[in-house]
Amino acid sequence: MTHIVIVGAGECGARAAFALREKGFDGEVTLIGAEPHLPYERPPLSKEGLSEAPKYVASAERYEEAGITVLTNAVVEKIAREDKTVRLLDGRSIKYDRLLLATGARPRAFPGTSENSERIRVLRTHADALAIRPALTPGRKIAIIGGGFIGLELAATARKLGAAVTLVEGLPRLLTRGVPEEIANVVAERHRQEGVEILCSAKIAALADDGREARVLFVNGGSLSADLVVVGIGAVPNTELAEAAGLAIDNGIAVDETLRTSDPDIFAAGDCCSFPLSHYGGRRVRLEAWRNAQDQGTLVAANLIGGSEPVSSVPWFWSDQYDLTLQIAGLADGAVATVRRDMEAGAFILFHLDDEGRLIAASGTGHGNAVARDIRLAEMLIAAGSRPDRQALASPDTKLRKLLAA
Repeated sequence: MTHIVIVGAGECGARAAFALREKGFDGEVTLIGAEPHLPYERPPLSKEGLSEAPKYVASAERYEEAGITVLTNAVVEKIAREDKTVRLLDGRSIKYDRLLLATGARPRAFPGTSENSERIRVLRTHADALAIRPALTPGRKIAIIGGGFIGLELAATARKLGAAVTLVEGLPRLLTRGVPEEIANVVAERHRQEGVEILCSAKIAALADDGREARVLFVNGGSLSADLVVVGIGAVPNTELAEAAGLAIDNGIAVDETLRTSDPDIFAAGDCCSFPLSHYGGRRVRLEAWRNAQDQGTLVAANLIGGSEPVSSVPWFWSDQYDLTLQIAGLADGAVATVRRDMEAGAFILFHLDDEGRLIAASGTGHGNAVARDIRLAEMLIAAGSRPDRQALASPDTKLRKLLAA
């Protein structure tokens, strides 16, 4: 094997490229990205990074020292599996021995909106952040569509910068995807304290941009005017290249436990792929998370060069909003019981158990790092398949490390 090509120059693709070198691969490594930048981290875009240069995964010198060729502004048009070639939009063709698809995901567009609107935006890239930033100033009003992590993090950033914020959610509460209602209520109240107007169960008929302002038109006939509308209603995996190449698709590019696609020489990792997760009975999942991108980038590197290591990490998510931190380990779907542990200064953790008493998820919130250590220990308990005593879980006097050793 002499050449590994990585399509997608985000966190996952960049991590995989460096991990190949760390694991001793001395062949050619080419990392292909459609954006003009070197790979950068996306989480800061919705937080404090809206006006800054991208937070790069690594400097140009590090790629050069590692012997990694990075192609920016390079769009892959086609994967030709028959001759193991990727063809670029500019006419270039690049041969591969093994191929990694780390193509990520893109924001879900609101139906009927134009990609060219200056007042109706999404947030995924550094260019998106630069376009949004001018509206986040005192005296400006923004409307955020979607009460998930991206929308709420952006709302917190906008309020810190002085903009008036209205957050519109079509469902009855915020953070319906994987976050318990008790924690969602704490987050919602913190935003209200900062002056964010939250509209739940708000059904939107259309979004409009008349050249002077943006408008949110509701099904009930009402409307909301804003200087900027940011749409944050989820993401769609970028599977077009894989589909056109005839690879199996199932809520993303379908891979096995080693991240191999239906073509033995093509792998996929990160936001773009779905994979079986052993901790949850082999259930197929697709995760949009920074840590997952990092973990899978490292794991897939080993398997690209002949390994057979399965995905074994427990899903982990975090979000910072104002002085509040939210952390989640595991997947609470299928939980039949929840145990609450109250901690100092209003922090708490919810432990989620299945019908056999097995810990399958833990969700916590508090100021700063109040829950970080115990969520990490809960993650280890989940990985171990532990069935901890419920009274011990509930008591803040019981150290989780003791439960891990039991």
